[in-house]
Amino acid sequence: MKIAVFPGSFDPITKGHVDLVNRAIPLFDKIIVAVGINSQKKYLFSLEQRLEMLEKVFANDKTVHIGQFEGLTVNYCKDEGARYLLRGLRNASDFDYEKTISQLNHIIGDDLETVFLISQPEYSHISSTIVREIIKGKGNIEPFIPVEIIGQVEL
Repeated sequence: MKIAVFPGSFDPITKGHVDLVNRAIPLFDKIIVAVGINSQKKYLFSLEQRLEMLEKVFANDKTVHIGQFEGLTVNYCKDEGARYLLRGLRNASDFDYEKTISQLNHIIGDDLETVFLISQPEYSHISSTIVREIIKGKGNIEPFIPVEIIGQVEL
């Protein structure tokens, strides 16, 4: 069984994240969208809210499962039996960062492979960081987040 983990903070999940997962579904038997918990990071949405958003967005897809983890992503992958990490690339900066992380994960993760998908042009400008700023500024976030969670992402 080909299992992939798509790790992130998903604070909040964006249309770009959803597009990436939907495009990866034909490649894997199971995709775990996993919220990484970093006690040093300040989140806009609680872990419970983020997990609930993910559950709503992927409720109708049996291939996609929702998880959470603390610590190294490679350890979570081992625990879940995943041999693949799924990552998205929006630009050259993402590539440089993700390339380094994937090489380290390959070494410490017993040959864990990272599969990169390049963002579709219509989503390449979207990031959770930018969406959080729009939310804080009371702007319209509807173009950037999945329709399933629009009412859930207001402060």
